[in-house]
Amino acid sequence: MKWLGRRGSGNIDDRRGMGGGGMALGGGGILVLILGLIFGQDATQLLSQLPLGESSQQEGKSGSPSDDAGKFADVVLADTDALWTTIFQEKGSSYERPTIVLFDNSVSSACGSASSATGPFYCPTDKKIYLDLTFQQELKDRFGAGGDFPMAYVIAHEVGHHVQNLLGTSNKVQQMRGQVSETEYNRLSVKLELQADFYAGIYANYIKGLQQDGESVLEDGDIEEALAAASAIGDDRIQKQSQGHVVPDSFTHGTSAQRMKWFKRGYETGDINQGDTFSSSEL
Repeated sequence: MKWLGRRGSGNIDDRRGMGGGGMALGGGGILVLILGLIFGQDATQLLSQLPLGESSQQEGKSGSPSDDAGKFADVVLADTDALWTTIFQEKGSSYERPTIVLFDNSVSSACGSASSATGPFYCPTDKKIYLDLTFQQELKDRFGAGGDFPMAYVIAHEVGHHVQNLLGTSNKVQQMRGQVSETEYNRLSVKLELQADFYAGIYANYIKGLQQDGESVLEDGDIEEALAAASAIGDDRIQKQSQGHVVPDSFTHGTSAQRMKWFKRGYETGDINQGDTFSSSEL
């Protein structure tokens, strides 16, 4: 992905080096949290269950970061801002831009405190995306998803959860908790996550049309990197690796095939109307 020298959003809250009032998790806690929170599953509920210390928030340095990893996240966020501003305007509404909070080790959010082990997450309460940039290395080492575009996919997916929050989709799913069985609620969670994957695909479709120096911002191999990441973090693959067997009723994010399918659909169509996972008969 071509990003050097491109405009950033400036909507970054950089708390790296500050500490966040949370506490690091060790041992099996890391894997549990990665399984539960990677790519944004119901941060409010999961974080509130973690004994991670105080949840008082703090603000870091605002604006565009000076380091490459921070700049990359800032550019991706700017692209998603432009994309969703246009889509919301076409539907007669306005888009509220989210903030990315960069942190290391631990962080406090309106959804509670968390450590880097949680992975990236979106907090609907404060409408912020929380991201430890070392997760890019985690994607490569733990999930075999190298390159820069998997990180763009991660950010675009979390922005997708922000879009769902603005549209009221995530709230409707949350309201079903306690009204349906755990298995059925997990199915709703899968549909929510796959829709966020679809929205990430729309982002990829959008930047394909952006030009820098007469060439597309999207480079050869970027989509393959995103699909590899989607495959690597499917529920079936993670469960097989972590516990040796698969329990479909416990899926909360979708299988590898499903995640790739919906990202690819978003990328190929670029049409938000094609992403109604809740009405789809086949995920």
